[in-house]
Amino acid sequence: MSCVPALDCWFLTGPTAAGKTRVGIELAQRINAEIVSMDSMALYRGMHIGTDKPTPEQRRAVEHHVIDLIEPHEQYSLAQYVDAAHRVIEQIRSGGREVLFVGGTPLYLKGLLRGIFQGPPADWEFRHRLREQAREHDPQWLQRRLAEVDPASAERLHANDVRRLIRALEVYEKMGRPISELQRQFETGHPAEDCRVFVLNWPHRDLHARIDRRVDEMFQAGLVDEVRGLLARPQPLSRTARQAVGYREVIDHVRGECSLPDTIAAVKTHTRQLAKRQRTWFRGLSECRFIPAFGMEAEEIARRIAETKPS
Repeated sequence: MSCVPALDCWFLTGPTAAGKTRVGIELAQRINAEIVSMDSMALYRGMHIGTDKPTPEQRRAVEHHVIDLIEPHEQYSLAQYVDAAHRVIEQIRSGGREVLFVGGTPLYLKGLLRGIFQGPPADWEFRHRLREQAREHDPQWLQRRLAEVDPASAERLHANDVRRLIRALEVYEKMGRPISELQRQFETGHPAEDCRVFVLNWPHRDLHARIDRRVDEMFQAGLVDEVRGLLARPQPLSRTARQAVGYREVIDHVRGECSLPDTIAAVKTHTRQLAKRQRTWFRGLSECRFIPAFGMEAEEIARRIAETKPS
């Protein structure tokens, strides 16, 4: 039902544009580690500029894993990521090295720290039957039905969230227990001092300035041409790839729906909003320690982190 939490690994995370890649390479060299990407967009081949992947030179300096695994038209679940990460952990440790996760996808971080609830496999016949029944009733019908067996989930989910409502009913149907009860164990955190999870922390104004510079650099590096190439592929981008910040705005521009200056401004705004959501996630994880990054070089930040040990 879950993967064993990877609490004995090192983690370096933070909002987008916080400088994780440079600090991560410095830290990996100090602690004799290989890096495992913790970035959901770095999984996609061909999506390089907008995801700000480590450069070939950086990958030569330190071995990187879980990058360029899938094509842009493919989907990749949290469970697949956690499974892949645990296989890589074993591989790295068999070579006598430490494991350092670097990236800013909070859901991946939480899955690695606390495990995940995977539940029973999909029963497509059951799901189809519920969808058909839901069409015959008012919009709150699924929610009311779920409230009879899992009040906590029914209260948490919106009546229009049909997919999750059906999944909650499916879990109860197959396992005889509410999904809210089964998931609860994965909400229990661990004390920060028992973990090595470090969040690069920047003042808002300075982070926003870094975001603006990065977005300008991405467009100068050819982000628009990269997106044109992706759209020209025979298979369409997956929903996840298509909705990635930076890509969805440029797709609109390429289709003639937005001017280039407005596109650049939109990417900056949406990236700042993404950073705010990431910060909220990290504050909600008890495992995280926040490391001030303003005014320090990557080498100094890495040194401070390397000298911090769990109790």
